[in-house]
Amino acid sequence: MALVIAGERSGVGKTTVTLTLLASLRRRGGKVQSFKVGPDYIDPMFHQHVTSRACRNLDPVLTSEAYVQQCFARHSQLSEYALVEGVMGLFDGVKEIKNEKLNLKNKQNLLSTDFASTAHIARLLNVPVVLVIDCSRLSGSVAAIAHGYRSLDPTIQIAGVILNRVGSDRHLSLLKDSLEPLQLPILGVLRRQDNITIPDRHLGLVPTAELPQLNTLITRLADLGDTCFDWQHLLPLLKSEDTGEFIRENSPSSSPPPIRIAVARDRAFNFYYQDNLDLLQQLGAELVFWSPITDAELPQGVRGMYFGGGFPEVFAQQLAENTSARDAVKAAILAGMPTIAECGGLMYLCEQIIDFEGKSWSMVGVLPTSAVMGGGLTLGYRRAVAMQDSLLVNAGTNIYGHEFHRSRLSPIPTQPLFETYRYDCEENMGYEGWGFPVNVHASYVHLHWGESVQIPQRFFQQCFDLKSHLTK
Repeated sequence: MALVIAGERSGVGKTTVTLTLLASLRRRGGKVQSFKVGPDYIDPMFHQHVTSRACRNLDPVLTSEAYVQQCFARHSQLSEYALVEGVMGLFDGVKEIKNEKLNLKNKQNLLSTDFASTAHIARLLNVPVVLVIDCSRLSGSVAAIAHGYRSLDPTIQIAGVILNRVGSDRHLSLLKDSLEPLQLPILGVLRRQDNITIPDRHLGLVPTAELPQLNTLITRLADLGDTCFDWQHLLPLLKSEDTGEFIRENSPSSSPPPIRIAVARDRAFNFYYQDNLDLLQQLGAELVFWSPITDAELPQGVRGMYFGGGFPEVFAQQLAENTSARDAVKAAILAGMPTIAECGGLMYLCEQIIDFEGKSWSMVGVLPTSAVMGGGLTLGYRRAVAMQDSLLVNAGTNIYGHEFHRSRLSPIPTQPLFETYRYDCEENMGYEGWGFPVNVHASYVHLHWGESVQIPQRFFQQCFDLKSHLTK
């Protein structure tokens, strides 16, 4: 068994409830493996900070249903407890159009727009759901919400509810009275907490590396978790079981000799899927983490660079002032070093970042464009069609990824990497991505390589082929 923590909508406190459960389980000495539904990067950072284990993303759009099952089985077996944090509301997903990736046995249970939803993941894994309800503005109506979520899809087992933001004893009494006819267990009650807040900004929560008081917050959550949950009923549900039938057997081999790849990881760049990093290591890469904010030069002997997403706009001044790092990156790219730059990494390779206040900050300068902050949020799954042969893919290849940014490029590329479409329809989202120099893949589209192992294989081979004298 394991548990899925779902919400009746976004903003009900799923992450707070999940972190409270994780913190209390860790205090009890348990080994906990956490998972996150969807393409999220920041929530998994908080999970890992609490559990000391990398959180794994479960996303059938970016990967496949089979990969979701295999990933869950492989990692949950290594822990005593397994916990999955959902995304948005329980049934919030997208329309499924990649029919070749859909297991026929699940088609009959799939609602028209809940592919990749929390409900979809719960069905795939056959794991019960705990529904988090924000009770701050309701009392008796809580029963209608709980009844509706439990009855909409009978194949999903609602193990119970967690009542969040309860205001008083009287408020709790009204909630309990309303739920009693449903005979639906109340597995936790969280009162309104004024001293437990996680700050956020334009792309969600502020990442863990920027929160000096995070350990104090986690201690408060553990204290809360010790008393607010019905552990007698929760612990048996959280126990992991052996589900070996989903174990992936065709992981890449590690036959090539180790190749050093520089991975930018600091406060500006920290959006990485752990599975992507694992795949590079399985191929034979030695990942060397470094900071474009504080390190004066690239790590010695590297033959490739990987810049993930993050918040370079927040740290644009520090990045701009580290001229030696910028010069080293530019020189390495111009000398032919294979380089992946996703979203924030793409922005770093531009000539400049223009922040929300209109201030301009010099960046690496290998891409003849500027990243301009402002405007609306660009968000959603994408089907990207490769317009040319590039570092990672051949022309005509379809790949599936996710965009999440508040910047735009000016000017746009004249020879773009991709023509992009919305995932669930043929709406054209425009052209994007830079593949010049030819050893660079720079794109706003975040990719998960779990079902596309040819991408890290191709990148690793390019790094392997690079002449060693370039990095001496």
